[in-house]
Amino acid sequence: MKSAGPLFFPHLSQLVGDQTTHDLPSRVLVAIEAQENRGEVLVKLFQIFIVSIWAVLYAVSPKPTVEGIALAPYVIGIYLAASVFGLAWAWRRRLPDWAVYGSIVFDMLLLYILIWSFHVQYNQPASFYLKAPTFLYVFIFIALRTLRFQPRFVLAAGAAAIFGWLAMIGFVMLSDPHDAMITRNYVAYLTGNFILVGAEVDKLLSVLIVTAVLALSLARGRQLLIRATAETAAAESLSRFFDTTIAERIRSGESEIAPGEGVAREAAIFNVDIRGFSRLVENVPPTEAIRMLSSYQRRIVPLIQSHGGIIDKFMGDGIMATFGAVHPSTTYAADALRAMDAILDEATTWSGDQQLNTLLQHGLGISVCAGPIVFGAVGDKDRLEVTVIGATVNLAAKLEKANKSFGSSATTTRSTFDLAVRQDYAAARSPRFLRANIEGIDEMLDLVVWDRGLPGQAN
Repeated sequence: MKSAGPLFFPHLSQLVGDQTTHDLPSRVLVAIEAQENRGEVLVKLFQIFIVSIWAVLYAVSPKPTVEGIALAPYVIGIYLAASVFGLAWAWRRRLPDWAVYGSIVFDMLLLYILIWSFHVQYNQPASFYLKAPTFLYVFIFIALRTLRFQPRFVLAAGAAAIFGWLAMIGFVMLSDPHDAMITRNYVAYLTGNFILVGAEVDKLLSVLIVTAVLALSLARGRQLLIRATAETAAAESLSRFFDTTIAERIRSGESEIAPGEGVAREAAIFNVDIRGFSRLVENVPPTEAIRMLSSYQRRIVPLIQSHGGIIDKFMGDGIMATFGAVHPSTTYAADALRAMDAILDEATTWSGDQQLNTLLQHGLGISVCAGPIVFGAVGDKDRLEVTVIGATVNLAAKLEKANKSFGSSATTTRSTFDLAVRQDYAAARSPRFLRANIEGIDEMLDLVVWDRGLPGQAN
């Protein structure tokens, strides 16, 4: 319940400042600033739209027979030029706060000059402009500031509107030092050039209430924006530790993944390992060892994923992937063996790469085993891991180790191979069929192995 409080009742500092962003990582702050600056671009576009409306209304409105000084065309022209300049500035770079505050004051100042000019243009007492419907644009200018997702700019717009209108009322009062224009008669106010104090108070209260409601709503919305931006950045970073398919499933899931949840499926388990990797890197600096491993993984992982494989985990130099575990598949065994062929083909091209060629001194070890598995989440509420378990997973691990005793690059069971053939798999290289014991398995198994060699070579 504590975390929900600020969303309903933001602190004053959240209304007038940006203290809520001080503890956020720089990448999150950059993302929030980008959102805010896009909001400023929208503000400028709306301002250009508004001033275009003013120009059209002024052009089509009837002009007085005895016309005074018409300031409206000048105000409209200045405002249009300023809005275009502001749009170009916001489009190129983030506007500093002083420029935003200056724009707010400038907006209200030009609006009030436009309203003030009506009594000059139409040769009426100063009280004449207090009834101008153009005052309603004040609320539009305040609302525009919500596009920046910063309540302080909304408050600044509201304050500028209130103090500006007080100045407009004060000008009327000063122009009539005997207060002869003030009336308490509502009909006289509507039909003559009189001032109704209650009406002006209503205007100021309306501006104040609208400003407060928008600022409060925006403060709550900003908290959600910050939280959403931070969580999105965190999800993007964390997704690098998961396969993209699993990360997307976690993000799009209707309910939170809970430990102990699982689903039974028919799938293929795929393991690939570098033979003798530990010995190879014994005398290699740690950074170089990790660089070699990363270079190998950058080549292998895309091949697995391009055939529909989902990376389950990295185990040092070993990679475990699944086919058909996360999402049901009708070609899981064939896809796994096609991935095996692609990796073996790829390995024949590594002789020109110093790092990768070093890794292949003792070759690769690949295993594929299809059968029933259980896919789900293990761990506790604070630390989860999405994985697969079952006899098929254990057998795949044992088959991968058996490559060393068979002198082979890849091993699978005969049942997996036959299933893959029924799923339209065609072997890219000639396999060897044998019946053998596997360490940790009591009974003999019918196996299919691919000995070391180039594609197309008989073994």
